[in-house]
Amino acid sequence: MIAKGRFITLEGGEGAGKSTQARLLAAELEKRGIAVVVTREPGGSPGAEDIRKLLVEGEPGRWDPLVETMMMFAARADHAAKTIKPALARGSYVVCDRFTDSTYAYQGSGRGLPRETIRRIESIAVPDLKPDLTLILDVPTETGLRRAEARHGGASRFERFDIAFHERLREAFREIARHHPERCALIDATQSEDEVSAAILRVVEARCGV
Repeated sequence: MIAKGRFITLEGGEGAGKSTQARLLAAELEKRGIAVVVTREPGGSPGAEDIRKLLVEGEPGRWDPLVETMMMFAARADHAAKTIKPALARGSYVVCDRFTDSTYAYQGSGRGLPRETIRRIESIAVPDLKPDLTLILDVPTETGLRRAEARHGGASRFERFDIAFHERLREAFREIARHHPERCALIDATQSEDEVSAAILRVVEARCGV
């Protein structure tokens, strides 16, 4: 009998450290004999990675919020079908840097697309895939943007949106954590990399029994 896979997502604003923490969590799970697939959004499958380039490059106003959201979900549907669902079916843990919560934060709260519009697109694109656990990494907006710019040596398309946009993102993620405590855990990402990793591992141990 194949063990049940678990779908763990990491969320948060720019520069919160999600990619690093996803890798650290995967490494710790693998030490415990758990098969892990680390992936990201937008992207995570060949088709979705092609769409990612359109989304993260160029000027902030390149895409209308609705068009941007539809592209996000097109990438997500391919990612789910080609990467996430097969891994879960094998009994692997999937650790994903962003998922649907980011669309509600970025395109919803950030860019003003109605929540119901996003929900309707989600119901078509990925109607049957929800995270088992979402780790929301919280960091002050300006701190996160400084980290992100230092990491890239320059800003990506989303990082170039104004500070008010990024403040809305932070509040949106915090609100998601408040509204879904059974699924979400808010992690203080102002701590050191090791401290954040330890906090994440405590949550995963408690909620997933690893």
